[in-house]
Amino acid sequence: MALHYGADAVYLAGERFGMRAAAGNFNFEQLSAAVKLSHEKGAKVHLTCNTLPRESELAELPAFLESAEEAGVDAFIIADLGVMRAAERYAPRVERHVSTQLGVINSATARALYDMGAKRVVLARETPMEDIFTIRANTPKELQIEAFVHGAMCVSFSGRCLLSNYLTGRDANRGACAQPCRWKYRLVEESRPGEYFEISEDGGTYIMNSRDMCMIEHIPELISAGVTSMKIEGRMKSAYYAAAVTNAYRHAIDCAVTGQELPEVWRREVDMVSHRPYTTGFYYGYPGQHYSDASYFSGAEVCAVVESCDANGMAELTQRNRFSVGDTLELLTNDAEPLQFTAGEMINEAGESITATPHAMMRFKMQLPKSCSKLSIVRRVKK
Repeated sequence: MALHYGADAVYLAGERFGMRAAAGNFNFEQLSAAVKLSHEKGAKVHLTCNTLPRESELAELPAFLESAEEAGVDAFIIADLGVMRAAERYAPRVERHVSTQLGVINSATARALYDMGAKRVVLARETPMEDIFTIRANTPKELQIEAFVHGAMCVSFSGRCLLSNYLTGRDANRGACAQPCRWKYRLVEESRPGEYFEISEDGGTYIMNSRDMCMIEHIPELISAGVTSMKIEGRMKSAYYAAAVTNAYRHAIDCAVTGQELPEVWRREVDMVSHRPYTTGFYYGYPGQHYSDASYFSGAEVCAVVESCDANGMAELTQRNRFSVGDTLELLTNDAEPLQFTAGEMINEAGESITATPHAMMRFKMQLPKSCSKLSIVRRVKK
């Protein structure tokens, strides 16, 4: 979905050394297939090697790096200086990108990492916009600068947090964060055990809960500041999230590069996915927390994904959520603005006319408002 909807590169993890512990990560056979698919579509693959390896793990690192190079990955995303040196030695054909976990927030650090062989630095999310201009001016032009533009943020600096490990034994710095910053807290006074006091007037508070970053309206300034690559946070997100957000930013970047105003429809698109209230992060000052609850909001739900479609718009689809004839839907494609239409007659695999799609992942046919490609999405906008 990320590739289909316009990503120039995707980042993912192998089964070791990546901070994506709960995700379904790639073995080397799957990684080779992912690289092949990405390269066929003109995109690159960046492999996360962004844990801080323990001493007992170092012996396995060379073989991991060599196998990743053999699989054809284009870059490693690294947070450890020892891993930087190991990657240079054991996978010299793979670019070395510095992870946001290392906390690059000034030009001195960026230059030092460039001297170590870094092709790109992924800036700490806490870097102000005005500082990016300065970092670009004070670093070699060959050094690429990447910045996060969309997704969840962490209450700790660049994600380097011990809270999860302390409370649950799950180490955030090894990709297993339990997100205790999203929990609801009350106050206990030492001499009154078992009594839970309100922290705010409305009860318990999500005192550490952050907003989500959204920079879609500020792409021109990021480009002007010298940002080479814009990164969308996507761990454990849905395929629909990857599609809709990538699609929106692809169009926003293309508009910025050609000097066009951003159509409101692409700003609206980032509200169509599951998210917390948006903020511009630390780019323009303190982003503020989200104290009231830990809820996510979404403007739409996926009804079906297109498997094939003929020139007249007759499509075969796979169901994702139940919908019925007469429902108002939208068709999301990678080449045009979302198109609203009313669901008409549907035909199941037995050739029978049906009025709804009640079965999970069922195949059916339906007339769409235009011809579209495989992986186009039919969704229902929430009122």
